[in-house]
Amino acid sequence: MAQAIYPLAQILQVKIRRVENAEQVVKEKKIALENEEKKLRERELEREKVRNHYRAKLFQMREEMDLGTTSTKIQQMRAYLKLVQEKLVVEDKKVKDQELQVEAAKKNLELAKQDLFRKRQEVDKLETHRIDWKKEVRKEMEIIEGREMDELGNVIFITNLRKSKNF
Repeated sequence: MAQAIYPLAQILQVKIRRVENAEQVVKEKKIALENEEKKLRERELEREKVRNHYRAKLFQMREEMDLGTTSTKIQQMRAYLKLVQEKLVVEDKKVKDQELQVEAAKKNLELAKQDLFRKRQEVDKLETHRIDWKKEVRKEMEIIEGREMDELGNVIFITNLRKSKNF
Protein backbone atom coordinates (compact mmCIF):
# COMPACT_ATOMS: atom_id res chain seq x y z
CA MET A 1 0.00 0.00 0.00
CA ALA A 2 1.44 3.39 -1.02
CA GLN A 3 1.84 5.99 1.70
CA ALA A 4 -0.25 9.10 1.03
CA ILE A 5 1.19 12.52 1.83
CA TYR A 6 -1.00 14.85 3.87
CA PRO A 7 -1.81 17.80 1.58
CA LEU A 8 -1.81 20.35 4.41
CA ALA A 9 1.50 19.19 5.95
CA GLN A 10 3.31 22.44 5.15
CA ILE A 11 0.49 24.53 6.60
CA LEU A 12 0.57 22.37 9.74
CA GLN A 13 4.32 22.92 10.08
CA VAL A 14 3.89 26.68 9.70
CA LYS A 15 1.16 26.72 12.34
CA ILE A 16 3.30 24.64 14.72
CA ARG A 17 6.14 27.14 14.24
CA ARG A 18 3.73 29.97 15.00
CA VAL A 19 2.69 28.20 18.22
CA GLU A 20 6.34 27.87 19.22
CA ASN A 21 6.90 31.56 18.51
CA ALA A 22 3.79 32.48 20.50
CA GLU A 23 5.04 30.37 23.42
CA GLN A 24 8.31 32.29 23.31
CA VAL A 25 6.41 35.60 23.28
CA VAL A 26 4.41 34.48 26.34
CA LYS A 27 7.66 33.64 28.16
CA GLU A 28 9.07 37.06 27.28
CA LYS A 29 5.89 38.79 28.46
CA LYS A 30 6.01 36.88 31.76
CA ILE A 31 9.60 37.98 32.28
CA ALA A 32 8.65 41.57 31.44
CA LEU A 33 5.79 41.42 33.95
CA GLU A 34 8.08 40.04 36.64
CA ASN A 35 10.56 42.85 35.96
CA GLU A 36 7.83 45.49 36.17
CA GLU A 37 6.55 43.98 39.43
CA LYS A 38 10.10 44.00 40.81
CA LYS A 39 10.45 47.69 39.87
CA LEU A 40 7.10 48.35 41.58
CA ARG A 41 8.30 46.73 44.81
CA GLU A 42 11.48 48.83 44.65
CA ARG A 43 9.46 52.01 44.11
CA GLU A 44 7.18 51.11 47.03
CA LEU A 45 10.23 50.55 49.26
CA GLU A 46 11.66 53.94 48.25
CA ARG A 47 8.30 55.57 48.98
CA GLU A 48 8.15 53.88 52.39
CA LYS A 49 11.64 55.16 53.23
CA VAL A 50 10.61 58.70 52.37
CA ARG A 51 7.32 58.31 54.26
CA ASN A 52 9.13 57.00 57.36
CA HIS A 53 11.65 59.82 57.11
CA TYR A 54 8.78 62.34 56.87
CA ARG A 55 7.08 60.87 59.93
CA ALA A 56 10.34 60.88 61.88
CA LYS A 57 11.02 64.52 61.03
CA LEU A 58 7.43 65.46 61.86
CA PHE A 59 7.75 63.74 65.23
CA GLN A 60 11.11 65.47 65.78
CA MET A 61 9.55 68.86 64.98
CA ARG A 62 6.71 68.25 67.43
CA GLU A 63 9.19 67.34 70.14
CA GLU A 64 11.18 70.47 69.43
CA MET A 65 8.01 72.56 69.61
CA ASP A 66 7.06 70.92 72.91
CA LEU A 67 10.49 71.70 74.33
CA GLY A 68 10.17 75.31 73.21
CA THR A 69 12.69 76.12 70.54
CA THR A 70 13.34 79.20 68.45
CA SER A 71 11.02 80.17 65.67
CA THR A 72 13.82 80.13 63.09
CA LYS A 73 14.60 76.53 63.88
CA ILE A 74 10.88 75.66 63.59
CA GLN A 75 10.70 77.47 60.24
CA GLN A 76 13.76 75.57 59.02
CA MET A 77 12.15 72.32 60.12
CA ARG A 78 8.88 73.26 58.37
CA ALA A 79 10.76 74.10 55.18
CA TYR A 80 12.59 70.78 55.37
CA LEU A 81 9.31 68.96 56.03
CA LYS A 82 7.84 70.65 52.99
CA LEU A 83 10.76 69.37 50.87
CA VAL A 84 10.33 65.86 52.25
CA GLN A 85 6.61 66.06 51.60
CA GLU A 86 7.26 67.09 47.99
CA LYS A 87 9.65 64.18 47.64
CA LEU A 88 6.93 61.90 49.04
CA VAL A 89 4.51 63.19 46.40
CA VAL A 90 7.13 62.47 43.72
CA GLU A 91 7.64 58.95 45.09
CA ASP A 92 3.85 58.38 45.15
CA LYS A 93 3.70 59.42 41.51
CA LYS A 94 6.53 57.03 40.66
CA VAL A 95 4.64 54.19 42.38
CA LYS A 96 1.42 55.02 40.52
CA ASP A 97 3.26 55.24 37.20
CA GLN A 98 4.91 51.89 37.89
CA GLU A 99 1.53 50.38 38.80
CA LEU A 100 0.33 51.48 35.35
CA GLN A 101 3.38 49.80 33.82
CA VAL A 102 2.55 46.59 35.71
CA GLU A 103 -1.05 46.71 34.47
CA ALA A 104 0.14 47.24 30.89
CA ALA A 105 2.51 44.28 31.24
CA LYS A 106 -0.36 42.15 32.60
CA LYS A 107 -2.54 43.12 29.63
CA ASN A 108 0.27 42.32 27.20
CA LEU A 109 0.75 38.93 28.85
CA GLU A 110 -2.97 38.19 28.69
CA LEU A 111 -3.09 39.15 25.00
CA ALA A 112 -0.08 36.93 24.29
CA LYS A 113 -1.77 34.03 26.13
CA GLN A 114 -4.96 34.51 24.12
CA ASP A 115 -2.95 34.56 20.90
CA LEU A 116 -1.16 31.37 21.94
CA PHE A 117 -4.50 29.74 22.76
CA ARG A 118 -5.90 30.63 19.32
CA LYS A 119 -2.83 29.32 17.56
CA ARG A 120 -2.92 26.08 19.54
CA GLN A 121 -6.56 25.66 18.58
CA GLU A 122 -5.63 26.06 14.92
CA VAL A 123 -2.96 23.36 15.25
CA ASP A 124 -5.38 21.08 17.09
CA LYS A 125 -7.95 21.53 14.32
CA LEU A 126 -5.39 20.66 11.68
CA GLU A 127 -4.20 17.65 13.69
CA THR A 128 -7.78 16.43 13.99
CA HIS A 129 -8.25 17.00 10.26
CA ARG A 130 -5.06 15.06 9.52
CA ILE A 131 -6.24 12.10 11.63
CA ASP A 132 -9.63 12.12 9.90
CA TRP A 133 -7.91 12.46 6.53
CA LYS A 134 -5.69 9.45 7.27
CA LYS A 135 -8.75 7.37 8.18
CA GLU A 136 -10.46 8.44 4.98
CA VAL A 137 -7.42 7.64 2.84
CA ARG A 138 -7.07 4.26 4.56
CA LYS A 139 -10.72 3.48 3.76
CA GLU A 140 -10.27 4.54 0.15
CA MET A 141 -7.11 2.42 -0.17
CA GLU A 142 -8.92 -0.59 1.31
CA ILE A 143 -11.78 -0.11 -1.18
CA ILE A 144 -9.31 0.16 -4.06
CA GLU A 145 -7.41 -2.91 -2.85
CA GLY A 146 -10.70 -4.77 -2.47
CA ARG A 147 -11.65 -3.93 -6.03
CA GLU A 148 -8.23 -4.98 -7.28
CA MET A 149 -8.50 -8.26 -5.37
CA ASP A 150 -11.99 -8.86 -6.77
CA GLU A 151 -10.72 -8.11 -10.25
CA LEU A 152 -7.71 -10.35 -9.74
CA GLY A 153 -9.96 -13.08 -8.38
CA ASN A 154 -12.25 -12.77 -11.41
CA VAL A 155 -9.29 -12.96 -13.78
CA ILE A 156 -7.97 -16.07 -12.00
CA PHE A 157 -11.42 -17.63 -11.99
CA ILE A 158 -11.95 -16.95 -15.68
CA THR A 159 -8.48 -18.27 -16.56
CA ASN A 160 -9.09 -21.40 -14.50
CA LEU A 161 -12.50 -21.80 -16.11
CA ARG A 162 -11.02 -21.51 -19.60
CA LYS A 163 -8.22 -23.93 -18.70
CA SER A 164 -10.72 -26.45 -17.37
CA LYS A 165 -12.87 -26.17 -20.55
CA ASN A 166 -9.84 -26.66 -22.78
CA PHE A 167 -8.86 -29.91 -21.12
